[in-house]
Amino acid sequence: MTLNDGSGTKTSAFGSPGRINHDSRSFYSSKLYQDLPGETRTPYIENSIQSEHLDHVFLKSSEKMDELPDNSVHLMITSPPYNVGKLYDKDTTLKDYLDLLKTIWQEVKRVLVPSGRVCINIANLGRKPYIPLHSYIIRDMLDLGFLMRGEIIWNKGSSASPSTAWGTWLSAKNPILRDVHEYILIFSKDNFSRPPSTKKSTISKEEFLEFTKSVWEFSAQKATEIGHPAPFPEELPYRLIQLYSFEGDVILDPFMGSGQTAIAAIKTDRHYVGYEIKNEYVELSRKRAKEALIKHISPTLFSKPFE
Repeated sequence: MTLNDGSGTKTSAFGSPGRINHDSRSFYSSKLYQDLPGETRTPYIENSIQSEHLDHVFLKSSEKMDELPDNSVHLMITSPPYNVGKLYDKDTTLKDYLDLLKTIWQEVKRVLVPSGRVCINIANLGRKPYIPLHSYIIRDMLDLGFLMRGEIIWNKGSSASPSTAWGTWLSAKNPILRDVHEYILIFSKDNFSRPPSTKKSTISKEEFLEFTKSVWEFSAQKATEIGHPAPFPEELPYRLIQLYSFEGDVILDPFMGSGQTAIAAIKTDRHYVGYEIKNEYVELSRKRAKEALIKHISPTLFSKPFE
């Protein structure tokens, strides 16, 4: 760290621990960054979504989100299904899987407002060999022109699957790592910063200090508690919504599943739009969102689930 005119810090060869009034222009203008996607400084555009399409989960693939105009969504949060072959009734190769996701990421980019954010929760798979899905998704997102903002390591800790697939026990012959973490990949469209808004931020000081850390620790959600094989906990979309959106924004989940994103949006006074290809999960997410809305509007009028 070196001084910059005596008024702040400037990036040195060894970096800088300080971030108050820090001048990093020389670092970001270096050759290290010259081949990476940069801000396009696209003018901010925000189109309205028809009221009948807001706060709704659609029974269809998110490959074509015709209900959503260009530049109409502020934040996307999702966790792509890992067993796409089963869901789409075909034997899906890794290339087919990534191609499907890339098609959906392209459609997400269309509907996002400039500076809109994308948050993708993903776990890597297998061991023989290990499939680093998060790195493939990062590659494809950069190829589509998204700006990467960082990655969060979700440490599931003691709630992670108690796998005993450690390979050769107490031997260096073939030990196998047991994942207790997942990734949350963060991107934005065109611009890093959203323009000034009259909308309200709802995050508290304590939440901001905690949620801006790159490692999050909270328990996973049990599938039996929700009725879906792979639900992420409500805490995950809640944190992302609080950190990356304003009150009244539109939150999109192109793989809505059990409706966790919709529920977190309702509880934070945001709108949501979701897509899901399995009817049973559409019905589940709609039911759970309706319950959450009634609880949020008038907790005293709601004491038990819908029949």
